[in-house]
Amino acid sequence: MPRFYCPCPLSTGQLLDLPAGAARHVQVLRLQPGGVITLFNGEGGEYQATVTRMGRSDVQVQVDAHDPVEREATRAIHLLAGITANERMDWLVEKATELGVASITPITAERSVLKLKGERADKKRSHWQAVAIAAAEQCGRNRVPTIHEACSLSEWLKTPAVQGQRCVLSLADGTQPLAQATQGDGPLVVLSGPEGGLSPAEEAQALAAGFAPVTLGPRVLRAETAPLAVLAAVLLKS
Repeated sequence: MPRFYCPCPLSTGQLLDLPAGAARHVQVLRLQPGGVITLFNGEGGEYQATVTRMGRSDVQVQVDAHDPVEREATRAIHLLAGITANERMDWLVEKATELGVASITPITAERSVLKLKGERADKKRSHWQAVAIAAAEQCGRNRVPTIHEACSLSEWLKTPAVQGQRCVLSLADGTQPLAQATQGDGPLVVLSGPEGGLSPAEEAQALAAGFAPVTLGPRVLRAETAPLAVLAAVLLKS
């Protein structure tokens, strides 16, 4: 059954004009009146809905039964990801959403190839949030992870958006295995670098702020692969 994110109040029995994005998607799928879809608004559970009218640019549905089902991960993982090149960052956001990440903060690191600020940063954030929405629609999540505003590690440390156990992916000596450093079930903040990794100064800053240095093993993973390996290792074991 097609699933659509609908960021507005939903209630059983309501007649609703779908938001523009969802309406376009329904039209692309060539659904007809009587067709059944699933709606979710990020506030919990999902609704079955029936298409009642197909206009040229609008689609009306009747909201039917509510199902309180949740498919969220048992542990909240908040990813601080060094910004990678365009397609790689899109892929990271998509796959992290599928794996169950709670939020993503793009980090403008010293070695980031893509530099963002101002209007360009705002457009990228909106784009990545749209990628997360599409991934949530596809994978069955009823809550969309938040894509926070891009910032430097220094800026994040001044006003951290989330709290929890902290770890940083590191190739330096003195690291510990991921499983050893991430025991427990409370929120976890994972810091990973861009292509080329974090600079020595950034890594030292992270360690001073309480991030435990962790390793994923003897192989060097790509910038977009390493944080996904953490998510898979921590979340899929439960």
